[in-house]
Amino acid sequence: MTALRSSRFSLFALLLAVPAGAEEIPLDMIEVAGRLREGPPPGLALSAPARSGSRLGLTPLQTPASLDVISGETIRARGQTTIADAVTQNATGITSIAHPGNGNLSFTSRGFAGPGSVQQLYDGTRLYVGAGTVTFPFDPWSAERIEVLRGPASVLYGEGAIGGVINVVPKKPVFTPVNEAQAALGSDGTARLALDSGGPIGEAMAYRLNISGNRADGWVRPDGDFRNLALSGAVTWRAAPDLSLTLSHDLGYNEPTRYWGSPLIGSRVPERIRFTNYNVADARMAWLDNWTQLRTEWSPSPDVTIRNTAYRLSAERHWRDVEQYTFQPATGLIRRSDYIEILHHQEQIGNRFDATVRGSLFGLPNTVVAGFDVNRIAFDRDSNAPFEGVSFVNPFLPVPGSFLNLAGTRRDIISRVNQASVFAEDRLELTPQLALITGVRFDAPTVSVARPLAGTAFTKTFESLSYRVGAVYNPVPDLALYAQYATAADPLGSLITTTVSQAQFDLATGRQVEVGAKGIFAGGRGEWTLAAYHIAKDNLLVPDPDRPGESRQVGRQSARGVEAALSFALDDHWRIEANTALLQARYDAFSERVKGQVVSYAGNVPKDVPQRVTNVWIAYAFAPGWVARLGLNNVGPVFSDFANTARRPGYTLVNASLDWQVTPDSRLSLRGYNLTDRIYAVSGNTNSWLLGPPRSVELAYQVTF
Repeated sequence: MTALRSSRFSLFALLLAVPAGAEEIPLDMIEVAGRLREGPPPGLALSAPARSGSRLGLTPLQTPASLDVISGETIRARGQTTIADAVTQNATGITSIAHPGNGNLSFTSRGFAGPGSVQQLYDGTRLYVGAGTVTFPFDPWSAERIEVLRGPASVLYGEGAIGGVINVVPKKPVFTPVNEAQAALGSDGTARLALDSGGPIGEAMAYRLNISGNRADGWVRPDGDFRNLALSGAVTWRAAPDLSLTLSHDLGYNEPTRYWGSPLIGSRVPERIRFTNYNVADARMAWLDNWTQLRTEWSPSPDVTIRNTAYRLSAERHWRDVEQYTFQPATGLIRRSDYIEILHHQEQIGNRFDATVRGSLFGLPNTVVAGFDVNRIAFDRDSNAPFEGVSFVNPFLPVPGSFLNLAGTRRDIISRVNQASVFAEDRLELTPQLALITGVRFDAPTVSVARPLAGTAFTKTFESLSYRVGAVYNPVPDLALYAQYATAADPLGSLITTTVSQAQFDLATGRQVEVGAKGIFAGGRGEWTLAAYHIAKDNLLVPDPDRPGESRQVGRQSARGVEAALSFALDDHWRIEANTALLQARYDAFSERVKGQVVSYAGNVPKDVPQRVTNVWIAYAFAPGWVARLGLNNVGPVFSDFANTARRPGYTLVNASLDWQVTPDSRLSLRGYNLTDRIYAVSGNTNSWLLGPPRSVELAYQVTF
């Protein structure tokens, strides 16, 4: 932890960055700066294989589920510099509820919120969430693509995925040389440098190296600055024509802006305090993540593929902040509370194995995959609980002051988890037009948690069985109709930091029914999807009205909705991509104890869940070497409390860019974000909102060499 606390990076002493290539003229050209485009093509990529929706290597058109595949090319062309922006501004129906406490990486999907319901993966590997926090990956520069599976995914990845899965797939080693770099400068002292390099090492080996760094002075004052560094390196060895091994290591260091929100005065954040930071002067946030993976793929015959991934993940995190700000009408001052210091020490070591066999069953073409996943997670937390300390500051001229640590920082959670699971999937072609896809997974994590300060401890195995049954019908080759029934399991909090009171209960369970259609038209220039679903989540904890202080597992939450997406290249100059999600999410049976009384919230909208989300992107190649883009991100209003009394208004963000292909190997990009300078809240509570960035501009230069 000493190294983490003292580490400071001079990011510009590092290097470089360039989008792996924006669309040129024509917009659907598959060659970028003299090399073939990597990853999925622009658009919805319905015909590109994706592993997040199935381990069978199916395309989205073959998968009986809703799956977005966002290419890295698209992300970089649109100037999206965070994973949160890349997901929420491109995928269907996904919104961010990011704040520093969840690592600035937390999402909502289909009516469910947070990392306990919307799981996050890196290259298919899951980091078990400690105390609701995920801190890597944060920079999409090294991403080949991001795959977003909406709806229950426990059959693939275990508990904690009833709302969906977000899988960031990094760039892989290549045997064709790739070298790109980017430099960018922008508002509030923003500066970015990045490098992508890959190519052969002799005849049997190849490498890939990505480095990116970002820093800024920030848009809040004081202490609004941030800096980060992401490093991704991989080497592939083709030991034989049918055997390859890839060793990779990823490092992420992040010192985010030490901003925890702006206090509400009345029901809004006044313009006058929009740029004011109320944190203490010696606030500290730093996160260091390391991921090492060894992947082996062997195809002993054309019909058999065996894969194995051994991995080690580690995370060191540190927070020292004052995190709650409440306006006091009687005095006109801001009350600051929750002086919190927390340190996470997390390590996960595991192995995932699967084998795919292509053959026949009852004389019908059949593909089956089966495997297992085992890992051990060690998680320790130090904190100064119960987070005492109070101070008052002038809302317009705050004196930051220093951090108050009344209790002292001590080890308060020791958690060890041994997880084991087995899984299988099958695709049976009943006819050339009709396929049946089924899957099953059994998980048995054993959780041992000790809380030294409270003198409590427990050990419990949380077993769960998830399955999925779906069918895909292709009346014509470019049209798919599908139906699916899936089950899932969610933890009652963060599984590896389950409390003693939660340990007496089982995991929450869920089920979904989904029907939909997907298609390709106009000779491949257009793609569309349409889905309707109903999800119910049972066994939520609610207070026992007859026994104060105790709970029952009878709560229920549900969501139903429709989602649609369209991508269409009108001609060689115009492309439009749009998606929208409309849902009705409700607590069907849920309550909490307020001032000694049990209050029911049945019929209310779940916290942080918008009822509509829409994205629109338009690209226009208006002259040789020039492309203009305009993007709209519309998010409906949400509530910050169970009672639905604290409403955060909806918003529409307008982003745009202008690209000039200076030479065949270089491009200059001017980008504008939040062009209307909308004041909007990304997350919040009943006392304060964490605001999104104001209007900003950025100039980037990228070169291929």
